[in-house]
Amino acid sequence: MATFLRVTIALQTLAVFLAPVTAGLLLTTPGGHVLHSASAYTVFVVAMVHVVAAVLAWRPGGGSARPILHAAVFLVLVLTQVALGIAHVKTVHVPLGVLLFGISLLRLAQVRNPTTAARTSGLA
Repeated sequence: MATFLRVTIALQTLAVFLAPVTAGLLLTTPGGHVLHSASAYTVFVVAMVHVVAAVLAWRPGGGSARPILHAAVFLVLVLTQVALGIAHVKTVHVPLGVLLFGISLLRLAQVRNPTTAARTSGLA
């Protein structure tokens, strides 16, 4: 199940990376709103799958529950990001998006390096 978690975090990082691309399309093309909305839904779904993957990686092996906490916090931040986007609060929406990408990239680096992952989250 640790592989499923790694793949999920990689997909999450990719989805969060593509969200600003669709935001640029939102500003430049008539159909950009639909694309940015679809990317928001994608990030939300992948963040929910991340929580499930973290639970599945933890439960059978009895390892650390820390990845569940990381996934749950990320999901809460994504929900906040979506709410801020719907409310058009760009002054917080944009920096939070950057933070989400940084967090996801950090988690990806941690799970891709087995020694770091074992020390910080009990995956390896």
